[in-house]
Amino acid sequence: MSNSADPAESLLVRAATGRPGPRPPVWFMRQAGRSLPEYRALRVGTSMLESCRTPDLITEITLQPVRRHKVDAAIFFSDIVVPLAAIGVGIDIVPGVGPVVEKPIRETADLDQLRALDADDVPYVTEAIGNLVGELGGTPLIGFAGAPFTLASYLVEGGPSKDHARTKSLMHGRPELWHGLCARLAVIAREFLRVQVDAGASAIQLFDSWAGALSLADYEEFVLPHSQAVLEPLAGLVPRIHFGVGTGELLAAMRCAGADVVGVDWRVPLDEAARRLGPGVIVQGNLDPALLQAEWPVIDRAVRRVVEQGRAADGHIFNLGHGVPPSTDPDVLTRIVELVHSTPS
Repeated sequence: MSNSADPAESLLVRAATGRPGPRPPVWFMRQAGRSLPEYRALRVGTSMLESCRTPDLITEITLQPVRRHKVDAAIFFSDIVVPLAAIGVGIDIVPGVGPVVEKPIRETADLDQLRALDADDVPYVTEAIGNLVGELGGTPLIGFAGAPFTLASYLVEGGPSKDHARTKSLMHGRPELWHGLCARLAVIAREFLRVQVDAGASAIQLFDSWAGALSLADYEEFVLPHSQAVLEPLAGLVPRIHFGVGTGELLAAMRCAGADVVGVDWRVPLDEAARRLGPGVIVQGNLDPALLQAEWPVIDRAVRRVVEQGRAADGHIFNLGHGVPPSTDPDVLTRIVELVHSTPS
């Protein structure tokens, strides 16, 4: 971590704005916590949501992987449901399950619980980012939020879902309710990102974790306008990254949402993703997280392949194709960072 350099000239921000440096920057989704023993020790006796509301914990957990792995960016420690809880939605993160909603969205009247969010609702975010910017110096901090579709799915299903059946049923059967729900969530997500940018985040990422459950036609009709409502008003502030899982068929549409960088999961090689996305694209990804359990020679080859494929785009940020599995050996992540750092763009 540098205490003097400018994050705007960091490898990550340069790559995300079409000014690539001598090598790809590298960071990992879910690097803040999960696989680190120091994270698990720090979290003992503290719930996930409480951890996300405690500035000292947020700061320390965000910094841990930067210290250990020497990654090129920090990702703010939080959760996509934090802004929902902050405006009074009855939601909790149940260990081993995920977000569970007290009163799922079923009727138009249920939307009343979704008021707009402002900085006063999340003072711990502003405080923690202020602390982090001072600690990180030239290392950029990435803020993030959950995209309207993914947040809507949790609110409609009442928790995690494998088939998103209630979500799709409401989307098609009651489109006015669906669009009303997503319009409110877009405002919440956008303002949560804006709070992070105003506090000092150098980039932002919009996670649409479950968008890959949709057809392209459904994505374009029911999701894209609301993702645009999040990302487009933030244009020009900081680089915007957009990521979803299983979204190979949606990549070009996701680019239309307004991102500067499109995250690609492990299912589509980056050179093919660049072809689908079109000229001038910057990609992020996309080592298969499952390979972190493999022997080092396998990982070495896979990392080099991702870097090589990333050269097909106008810029490349090295990452996994999804988040770090909790069982990952932290030393493997450190070795991957060292390997990427030694590999030219």
